[in-house]
Amino acid sequence: MVFQRPNPFPTMSIYDNILAGNRLNARRMKKSQADDIVEKSLKGANLWNEVKDRLGKPGMGLSGGQQQRLCIARAIAVEPQVLLMDEPCSALDPISTSAIEDLIHELKTDYTIVIVTHNMQQAARVSDETGFFNLKATGEPGQLVEFNPTKKVFSNPDEPSTEAYISGRFG
Repeated sequence: MVFQRPNPFPTMSIYDNILAGNRLNARRMKKSQADDIVEKSLKGANLWNEVKDRLGKPGMGLSGGQQQRLCIARAIAVEPQVLLMDEPCSALDPISTSAIEDLIHELKTDYTIVIVTHNMQQAARVSDETGFFNLKATGEPGQLVEFNPTKKVFSNPDEPSTEAYISGRFG
């Protein structure tokens, strides 16, 4: 799970942040195996070249965008089938947002990625399929209004309420 705001473990080094999930799951490994997991995960998150010389430094010392990529590296280190991202760019500047979106495109070849976003442009840029949820008029929890390929949702949605939201007529 990758949250809205980067959340590296504050008392851990970059190296230990990456291995936290494996250690939590009691995966015992040799130092060389741990080193390989750290390098592979950081490369997978396009962060290796930026941090390879300071793996023993705290993850909190990185920029916001780097911290978010560290959290992505930590998530993929356990080799999940599904990677859930809850507004992973909401607290980032445009350059870091672009880096995360590029990373999403790379990662979706190896992982099923579910991203929650309120940014319609981002949904159009990074997703293959889009689900539109909307609150009920009664204030009850929302419901799935439409789920289709992203191009269809943004060009010719099936549901009038989807069209109204995308065109800015409500929301």
